[in-house]
Amino acid sequence: MKLIIKFFPEITIKTRQVRKRFVHQLKTNVRVLLAAIDPAARVAGSWDSLEVILGDDPALQQQCIERLCNTPGIAHLLEVRDYPLGTLEELAELCIACFGDQVRGRTFAVRCKRVGRHSFSSQDAARLVGEQLMLRCGAAGVSLKAPEVAVKMEIRDNRVWLIQARHEGMGGFPLGTLEPVLSLLSGGFDSTVASYQMLQRGLLPHFVFFNLGGRAHELGVRQVAHYLWERYAASHRLRFISVPFEGVVAELLQNVENSQMGVVLKRMMLRASNRIAWRLDLNALVTGEAISQVASQTLPNLAVIDQVSDLLVLRPLITSSKMDIIDTARRIGTEAFSSSMPEYCGVISVNPAIRTKPAKVAEAEAGFDFAILDEAVKNARYTDCSELELDLEGADAVELVSQALPGQVVLDIRAPDEQELNPLQLPGVEVMHVPFYTLNSRFSELDASRAYLLYCDKGVMSQLHAQYLLDAGHGNIRVLRLPKV
Repeated sequence: MKLIIKFFPEITIKTRQVRKRFVHQLKTNVRVLLAAIDPAARVAGSWDSLEVILGDDPALQQQCIERLCNTPGIAHLLEVRDYPLGTLEELAELCIACFGDQVRGRTFAVRCKRVGRHSFSSQDAARLVGEQLMLRCGAAGVSLKAPEVAVKMEIRDNRVWLIQARHEGMGGFPLGTLEPVLSLLSGGFDSTVASYQMLQRGLLPHFVFFNLGGRAHELGVRQVAHYLWERYAASHRLRFISVPFEGVVAELLQNVENSQMGVVLKRMMLRASNRIAWRLDLNALVTGEAISQVASQTLPNLAVIDQVSDLLVLRPLITSSKMDIIDTARRIGTEAFSSSMPEYCGVISVNPAIRTKPAKVAEAEAGFDFAILDEAVKNARYTDCSELELDLEGADAVELVSQALPGQVVLDIRAPDEQELNPLQLPGVEVMHVPFYTLNSRFSELDASRAYLLYCDKGVMSQLHAQYLLDAGHGNIRVLRLPKV
């Protein structure tokens, strides 16, 4: 199979030197990504597009296409059949062989792009091919505005590409062309989408997580970070930094005025993030804050929060609505993670200040023991994102089993459409359908004397929810991981 990679349009308007650098980086990224899937894959091309030659395995071809569609810098991919260019009559024969069955009984249009010097125009090629398809293939007619079948081709010098399919990419700039940043990641909708938008723009977001909720919280966020890295940034090394912040929260609750807690907590997170960014030589911080979404995100409060940061603070979602953010999370595949993330309210202000002043915050922080913040930063744990799925802190507390026994109850926590598409059938074992987004609220209604096994396809959501239920005091929980067939 041959694929043609078309660049994100903003790459093509860069200066010659910058464009060459961006294209070279994208080619390097593509080679790294495809080599992990199909060692036979080959990548060529430079200025105008990249050409990818894949092996003959259909399953590996599909994996490569999916990977490229999630690679920053790619506008779209074309699946093509590549032939030497002969006469227009020979071109028509190729199109009849390739598209003849598709246009039979249907309306069609021929779209032709041409690069190079030829004795004919693009319109000449399209007209002749269209005439032959109409005469010899039993087409219903030509419709230039709304064809049922679009016959697409690109003529480049002495070659012609007959386009079989088009796959949309994620756009943006290639990873590695812009500076690395430190993204504050909570696992919720906002910070996850903000991190994705950095990836899409070609920046490398290392992730810092401030743990307010124990093992279950960290387990869930580690899964989110691994997903973002594996799906969109596997060509590069990203780091995940977990900062134990329970002590900081306890100190806030004891020594900071209630109305200032939200702002002070954010300032503590930025202080810690600055130190970590300095250690990793990162250039900016990224947060998922959107204007006035919560009390700490008003303009006056954000200004006060930013005063403690020596680095630029980027807020890509600052004017986004919550629904737009959720729609993006759904599109990029993180909605399930974020919607099922357990709620942790480390600091709850009864009457949060929405227009605080620097002097007021300084007064609130006067009684705070900053040695506790120093200790939290000192105890931060650094992990490569490639190792997060294998090295889940606290995950060993969840017992994994490979077989369900009679008397046990399997809770299939997959979404209803997944359950319907691939039903879980375990003869002799009771299976209950409890989607993950209702599990935490419904589990207390179940018979506490029974043993429950949580099941999902990849074991990600089941492990997260099992850890959460165990931490909540439910000891009758295990995770079912069926052997791969």
